[in-house]
Amino acid sequence: MASRDSVGKNGLPANELLQRLSPRDFALISPYLDQFDASADRVLYNPGDQVESVHFPCGASVAAFVIAIEDGREFDAALIGREGAAGGIVSHGSLPAFSRITVRFAGPFARLPVARLEAAKGRSRTLAGLFARYADCLLAQILQSTACNATHSIEQRAAKWITSAAQRTEPGPVPLTHEQLGMLLGVGRSYASRVVQKFKAARLLETRRKALLVKNAEGLRAKACLCDSVSKRHFDEVMDGLYPKDD
Repeated sequence: MASRDSVGKNGLPANELLQRLSPRDFALISPYLDQFDASADRVLYNPGDQVESVHFPCGASVAAFVIAIEDGREFDAALIGREGAAGGIVSHGSLPAFSRITVRFAGPFARLPVARLEAAKGRSRTLAGLFARYADCLLAQILQSTACNATHSIEQRAAKWITSAAQRTEPGPVPLTHEQLGMLLGVGRSYASRVVQKFKAARLLETRRKALLVKNAEGLRAKACLCDSVSKRHFDEVMDGLYPKDD
C-alpha cells in the first residue's frame, strides 16, 4: 500500500506523466497500476535485468539512473521525479536494463507491467504519443547532462542538482547526503562536502542529518548553470498540445 502522497487531488497517481493522460487513455492502464512505497536505495533494476515494469515516481519520490565505471566509481546519470518514469520507456521493455535504477529519495511509486503499457499503446495513438514524446524528453535530459558535465564547474553543477532536487521535494529538506551529491557530481564525498560548506557559508543552505535545507533558493539558482532550465523548456514544448484543447 502506498502513502497519501501517491495520489493527486483528482484521485490519479501523483505523477505528472500519468496526470497528462486523458480519462480514456488512463482507463486503459489503470486496472494494472500497482502503487507502493519504496525506501531510499531500493534497487528497481540492476544492469542485465529484464525490464518488466515501468516505475512512476509520485509526490516527492525520485529514482536515479546509476552508471558504474571500471575504477569502481558510480555516477547518477539522471534523476527522475514525479515528472516522468523509469524503465521500459526508450526500449519498450523486454530488453535488459543498461544501468542500475535506484530509488534516490524514498516515497510512493506507481508500477505498470511493460506488456500492459505496450498493449495500451496499440489501442491509443495519443497514449503511444505521450510516451514517445517523454522518451525524447528523457534523451534530451541525458544529453544535456552529458554536456553539462563536460563544460560547467563542480560548483555550478552542485547548485543545479540541489536546486532540481529541492523543486521535486519541496517544501522541506532535500534528503541528499554528501555522498549522494558526490555521485551526482562525479567526485568524492570530501569534495562534495567542501562545496556544501561553501554554500552554507554563503547562507544558501543549511545541513541536516542526511539532508540539505535550501534557505535562499534564488541565490542558489544564481550559482547554477542553466542546463536544468534548458531541459525543462524542451520538456514543456514537447509535451504540450498532446490532446485537443476540448479533450
